[in-house]
Amino acid sequence: MGAVADVIVVGGGVSGLTTALLLAERGLRVRVWSGDPASATTSAVAGGLWWPYRIEPEALVGDWSLETLRVYVELAAETAETGVRMVTGVHGGERLSALGPWARGLRDVSEVAEGLRVTVPLIDMPTHLRWLEEQLSAAGGVVERRTVRGFAEAAAEARVVVNCTGLGARELVPDPGVRPVRGQLVVVENPGVDEWFVEADPASSATTYFIPQPGGLVLGGTAETDDARTEPDTRTAQEIVARCSRIRPEIAGARVIGHRVGLRPARDAGVRIEADELPGGGLLVHNYGHGGAGVTVARGCARAAAQLVG
Repeated sequence: MGAVADVIVVGGGVSGLTTALLLAERGLRVRVWSGDPASATTSAVAGGLWWPYRIEPEALVGDWSLETLRVYVELAAETAETGVRMVTGVHGGERLSALGPWARGLRDVSEVAEGLRVTVPLIDMPTHLRWLEEQLSAAGGVVERRTVRGFAEAAAEARVVVNCTGLGARELVPDPGVRPVRGQLVVVENPGVDEWFVEADPASSATTYFIPQPGGLVLGGTAETDDARTEPDTRTAQEIVARCSRIRPEIAGARVIGHRVGLRPARDAGVRIEADELPGGGLLVHNYGHGGAGVTVARGCARAAAQLVG
């Protein structure tokens, strides 16, 4: 048995840890239950570039994203231990007029021949997740390795349960509208690339991007809906390298040092942030369905969920 808690957050990825941190900073006794360490969650596999990608509802995503952007800008100015830094790059084929009102919050942005040149947060996810856990611990929160088979388990130990289970919500809620969107990445030794590049066609399962991270140059990617394979596909990896090499030819000769696969937790009806009543009078707050932008909306969605905790 863990310590007494006011709130149990189920899920230890970026959404769960960020929500738990906000609640702990409010003075609540918070425990996080996660079957996997943060380093083994989908969040750890993310490329880590801030940008609203494959996420709905559009009417809410902009505000969530901008709130999170403001926090990341502050963290980037603090210390490298946050894992956040501001990096310039190009969003290929994009134009400001095609973006929503949230684009007015972008800093240092200009239109160039290739698309939009902009400076945005780039998050080294393993480092950032570790920082979130450390901040949570400093605020009095506790992370426990525990596989949850039903929210009643958590409700028996806390008045409020927050559901940040991502893809796991499909079975736990249950919510059949939650679907995996498979993303495969290749990590290579960085041949000297210091700016990111992204070109994504929402109608295609293939995307092209390279993101310079401390552990190497992250190449992507894929967005394969309803594909739950977690093993890297050799042919897909070769195609990813080939696409990125057409933009930066030096990538073709870079040594491959790793492969990653993550399953984005998409939801047909978009992000769900709302409260349900649990048997016995407890409160279940949902915060899941972030698709390909969990990192981008983490703080905004955490705040919205925390407000429902009351």
